[in-house]
Amino acid sequence: MDTSLKTRIREQAEIAALYNAVKHRSNAEIGAIIGPLMAENPQFREYSDEVPSIVTPVIETINEMNYEQRRERLHELAPKKLDELDAEAESENRKLPDLPNAERYDSIRMRVAPNPNGPWHIGHARMAAVVGTYKQQYDGSFICRFDDTDPETKRPDLAAYEQIIDSIDYLGFEPDEVLRASNRLETYYEFARELIDMGGAYTCRCSREDFSKLKNNGEPCDHRDTPSEECLEEFEAMIDGEYSSGEIVLRIKTDIEHKNPALRDFVAFRMIDTPHPRPEAAEYRCWPMLDFQSGIDDHLTNVSHIIRGIDLQDSAKKQQFIYDYFGWNYPEVIHWGLVKFDEYDVPTSTSSIRELIETGELDGWDDPRAPTVMSLRRRGIRGEAIVEAMIDLGMSTSNVEMSMSSIYANNRQLIDDGADRAFMIRDDPDHGGGAVELAVVNGPSNAEVPVHPEHNERGVREIPVGDTVVVERADLPVEDNRIWLKGCGCMKYDGDRLISTDDQPSVIYGEGIDIIHWVPGDEAVDVKMWTMDGPVAGYAEPDVAECEVNEVVQFERIGFVRIDEISNSVVTYYAHR
Repeated sequence: MDTSLKTRIREQAEIAALYNAVKHRSNAEIGAIIGPLMAENPQFREYSDEVPSIVTPVIETINEMNYEQRRERLHELAPKKLDELDAEAESENRKLPDLPNAERYDSIRMRVAPNPNGPWHIGHARMAAVVGTYKQQYDGSFICRFDDTDPETKRPDLAAYEQIIDSIDYLGFEPDEVLRASNRLETYYEFARELIDMGGAYTCRCSREDFSKLKNNGEPCDHRDTPSEECLEEFEAMIDGEYSSGEIVLRIKTDIEHKNPALRDFVAFRMIDTPHPRPEAAEYRCWPMLDFQSGIDDHLTNVSHIIRGIDLQDSAKKQQFIYDYFGWNYPEVIHWGLVKFDEYDVPTSTSSIRELIETGELDGWDDPRAPTVMSLRRRGIRGEAIVEAMIDLGMSTSNVEMSMSSIYANNRQLIDDGADRAFMIRDDPDHGGGAVELAVVNGPSNAEVPVHPEHNERGVREIPVGDTVVVERADLPVEDNRIWLKGCGCMKYDGDRLISTDDQPSVIYGEGIDIIHWVPGDEAVDVKMWTMDGPVAGYAEPDVAECEVNEVVQFERIGFVRIDEISNSVVTYYAHR
């Protein structure tokens, strides 16, 4: 074999080994290199006996590099190979389908359009999770537009505007623009005037019942052919508040014989007597319907892609009539099915949750029993855990059911390493049978228990034992049998006391003796743990009182909790096991 061929083998082997190491984020292996190397370089095959001895030193050198050094070297030798790996990794990480016709748009602009009639329930988080993720994937824009043009039926809650922005932030996203439709009435009026001028809209004073009969029969009402000048005068009177609710509407002129009655001359503006709760909008009485307002705003904000529920297919069809009048191109629309969540007895509905709060059945929007974003946050669930679970649902048009266990599993991965462990004894007949205080005979003065079972470097918790300990009744053995008091050793239970024995840890496995948790009788901290079943009282080891508010700890055998308040007692919110 001549020198030039040896050099060629080394060069190709280095590229192949780097590719293998970077792809798998591990050391390169000669067995994984030789096959592809020979396949891509048939001229090497006749020297198959000599190639391994040339390749081995190359692999050894690469295996001494770290990941970033390997990437840099691969970029120097074969940048297309690195691009190929990066594209493959991006494809694997991208759980959402590509946006339709994305290449037609200079930039991807998507929106969430919440009605601020209350804080978000869990279902609302899906839209923000998906829009925010698409923004990241396409380096696009995230618009939050408050569709607050119904001051009566879905009356805005003034606190909800900021609460919703806080929820988006908690999920890990920041809107590029925040708009309030109630600030934009004059804009909607201008477009309505243009439509009237071009004969695309007319004022109608038919009662709802009368127009419904005509519409269902495919018949126009008497107002449909009213001259534009007269319609404009009546529309200006609507704007000036000269009509009351139900007296008059502005309709979009479509096809009165359209096969879908819902699309026949639908309402664009109506009168609402109830003042808007925002002072800036309180004087307005002529309000756009959502399909008109949303359609105009999507165009003006250059929205490229709209995601909406499969139940709102008519919205796109209605708005298409408006877009056709103005000669606009309608955004791409993606429909998806509804999401149902397990585990909750409370309906996932803003109005239903509000009613339960007002009647006192829930303590607030962040009650652990409420299916809300605020509740999950207070329980110590990370926003990333929710986003990942929502993305995993995909974009199917079918209705889907999401198990809360998927959010909990994601959250466990995020918090487990950082959560210190602690003992808590529940004083609740339904959970552990209630607390029992027992004298300890010949026990140690202190117990040492790992701060975290998988991180020895974080040391131990020193828990004073004292003369008595508190345990859960359900953990006690039959009288005269033994248990292992964690960190203290083997104890015999005689009905009133725990008496230390000389048994070695082998009895735990050899004789099946149970390990139980405890807290000191004298120095335990009172704890209230809020759960989805209501509050659970109990006691925790002393150092729990030294935790920080918002810190997440794991009560061993019980689950992860978020520290909510520390005063005379410690208040925690239960997250999950």
